Amino acid sequence: MAKSSKIRIMISSRCNDTFPGTSRKLSQIREELKTEIESFSIAGKPAFEVWINEHTPPQGGTWDSWDTCMQAVKDCDIFLAISNGNAGWTEGGIGICHAELMTALSSAPAKVRLFSIGNIAVNETPSGKRNKDFQDYVRKQSLFSPEIKSIDQLKDRINDALFDAVLRLTQAGVQQASKGKFHAGDALDWSRLSFDDRQAEMLAVLKKELMDRPQTIEAEDQIFIYLDNTKILVCPHAIPAALTIGAAKERVGQPFLKDYLLAQHLDKKSGGPVHIIACHKSITESQATKLLGFPDATFVTAPFGVFVADPIQKVQLAFIANCRDSSSTKHGLQRFFAWIEQTNEEALISQRGQARARICKAISDENSEEVVDFKPLQKAIKQKRK
Repeated sequence: MAKSSKIRIMISSRCNDTFPGTSRKLSQIREELKTEIESFSIAGKPAFEVWINEHTPPQGGTWDSWDTCMQAVKDCDIFLAISNGNAGWTEGGIGICHAELMTALSSAPAKVRLFSIGNIAVNETPSGKRNKDFQDYVRKQSLFSPEIKSIDQLKDRINDALFDAVLRLTQAGVQQASKGKFHAGDALDWSRLSFDDRQAEMLAVLKKELMDRPQTIEAEDQIFIYLDNTKILVCPHAIPAALTIGAAKERVGQPFLKDYLLAQHLDKKSGGPVHIIACHKSITESQATKLLGFPDATFVTAPFGVFVADPIQKVQLAFIANCRDSSSTKHGLQRFFAWIEQTNEEALISQRGQARARICKAISDENSEEVVDFKPLQKAIKQKRK
């Protein structure tokens, strides 16, 4: 898709399949959607440009239809997928609809909107197996999309999705733009601070941003958020310089080793703690592994930084990278929570958090048992022997 001064939208779907219960082909519906969407305006001016493969001009001799579609997915600002569970034609692997959705989610998940019109039946033929793989893939992404029953409902849902996407992506863009450059402004001011003062600033911003989230509560100087309807204890930390600098990293160390001391703040209905660590500079999986102390865990590198989850001890760490000033710290935390929502990690964090709370309670109970002083007994035995 060529560069455009308008908001670029791609509509992905099967072409010759019909909308369930009608004789209308999806390609015809896409044509109508293209016309309607391109008629929308912002401040009286056309704002949208819609890409559908029916209107794609021929590409160069080294390009095929697959390449053209994949490039369109990467170039678009908003990706609208109308799915009937058909993976589409293939060049020997997964279907084109499967590949388009997968490419969109891997490149920019925030721009993806899925519209389910049901799933076609699967069978044991090669195409049936591809369709099953596609349907399983969509299910695992947990993209919220109630099944659409009519063409009018589909158009209404797409209009609502466009409004939501433009609003959210604009706000995200403003946050990104507000980060500025690291050699000037607030970032420069933070760089001038001592370790103590910079760490204090990072923690203050992190705590305030957490407290500004809906349903966040503070009790006994501890911060609790709600994930998957479960109250989760979160512990903010800040590393005020690069992780390669030992003095900076040691200010946080391995905070999960003291989780059992927080057991007194956890009841049977709450989970955690989950540690959120603001890093003044970048963070790699290798650095996260060293801080955790062992490699046998889940490490995910994401736009916000690195997320770590230990499947055995249920330790969870979220490293927010490049917290150079107030705006970049807020933005990194927002991207962490957006990633949780987009990947359905919320339920998993909640489950691990509840398990971690039980582990911390057990360790706390073990360490709080009365310690028996054997010295008087030993003294009495010695005197008796004399």
